[in-house]
Amino acid sequence: MATIDLFDLPQSGPLVGIDPGSKTLGIAACDAGRLIASPVETIKKGRKLGPSLDRLFDIIDQRKTVGIVMGLPLNMDGSEGPRAQSARALARNIMARRDIPIAFQDERLSSSEAERAMIAGDLSRARRAELIDASAAAIILQTAIDRLANAS
Repeated sequence: MATIDLFDLPQSGPLVGIDPGSKTLGIAACDAGRLIASPVETIKKGRKLGPSLDRLFDIIDQRKTVGIVMGLPLNMDGSEGPRAQSARALARNIMARRDIPIAFQDERLSSSEAERAMIAGDLSRARRAELIDASAAAIILQTAIDRLANAS
């Protein structure tokens, strides 16, 4: 299966959001009703991608996920740089092992937004570092499900 447009994802069922980073994958999920995205966990990426993908697929299977929304880290001018190319490569690696639809969502400033929310929640710097990637994934997924709901 190829990457698809956000509006071509299955119309119902749980989704998983991914904030792709160079060292971690932030993971978030929503239920079948697609009302609220919640952080799930941060998966550390090692030298080999396989174990990280195995953990991702465990989450996908446990939640009976019907699609993935992956953050696409565009430059501020909207162009794609090395980080966006890396996210697209991750999507290709996922699709090589699993037939699941993947849609990209602009993730500019999602980590900044997550950081501001955690500061407002008075989380310590150490706790914010633990939660930032999964929280950014939740913001990416929430943005996508809000877009889907508003298009209906």
